[in-house]
Amino acid sequence: MVSGSSDDSTASGVRAPSIVGPPSLVDLAAATLRRMIVGGELLCGQRIVENRLTRELGISRPPLREALRTLEREGLVRQVPRKGVIVTPLTLHDIYEIFTLRAEFERLAVRLGVPVRDQARLRRCSEALRAMGEAADAGDEPRYAECAFEFHVSIVGLSGHRRLEDAYRSLQLQMMLAMALNRRARQPTETLSEDIARHRQLLEAVDTGDPDTVLRELGSHGDRSFLEGIESEVEGHTEVALRWLRQQRENQETR
Repeated sequence: MVSGSSDDSTASGVRAPSIVGPPSLVDLAAATLRRMIVGGELLCGQRIVENRLTRELGISRPPLREALRTLEREGLVRQVPRKGVIVTPLTLHDIYEIFTLRAEFERLAVRLGVPVRDQARLRRCSEALRAMGEAADAGDEPRYAECAFEFHVSIVGLSGHRRLEDAYRSLQLQMMLAMALNRRARQPTETLSEDIARHRQLLEAVDTGDPDTVLRELGSHGDRSFLEGIESEVEGHTEVALRWLRQQRENQETR
C-alpha cells in the first residue's frame, strides 16, 4: 500500500538544498551597528539615538529595532528604563569575566577539535587567514579586524560544537567592545604583517595535532595591550578583577 503522505526525497535520505537569500535590512543594519560599536564610533554607555540612525542608515524604525534586539542578544547593547537602548557599559569585573570565560571556551574547543578530524574545518581556518592577508595588502584595517575575528571563531569551530562557537562569538564581540574603551587598542604596536605571522603560528600549532602545543600558543597569542591603564577607564574594581589584572601583566612581563 502506497502512502500518499510519503516524500521520495525524504524517504531516500536526500534533502533539498537550502536556499540562502541576500542579507536582509535587519542583517545589514546589525552588521553596521556592530562595526560602529566595536570600532569605537559608539562608546560604552552611549545612548542609541534611533532618529539619527534611521537617517544615517537609510532604514525605518522596525528593522532598526530588530537589529538592536540582535545586538542585545550578543551583549553589545542593553535596554535601560527611561533611557532607551545604550551601548553596554563595562566594568573591570565585566572585562575579567569576558576574558576568563573566553579562555575557557578556547581550551574546551582545542580539547574537542585537535587533532583535526574534519579537513573542511581546517580549510575554514586557512581561508580566514588568507582573507586577513588580502585585507592587509589592501590596507583595509576595519576589514582586517573582521577577518581576524572570523579566524579566531574558526579556531573554535574546529571543535564542531555549534553552541560553543555561538557562545564564543558573542564573547569575542564583547571583548572587542572592551577593547574599544581604550584608544591604544586601535593603535597596535605591531604591523599587520607581524599580526598575521602570529596567527599563522597558531595555525601551524594546530597542524601539529597536539592540543597542548595549541594551548601554549594560545596562551601567548592574545594582544592584551588594551589592558594598559584600563582600570582608569572603567569602574567596578572588584578584588578578584584587580588580582586577575595584576596576573595578566605579570604574565606579559615574563614572556
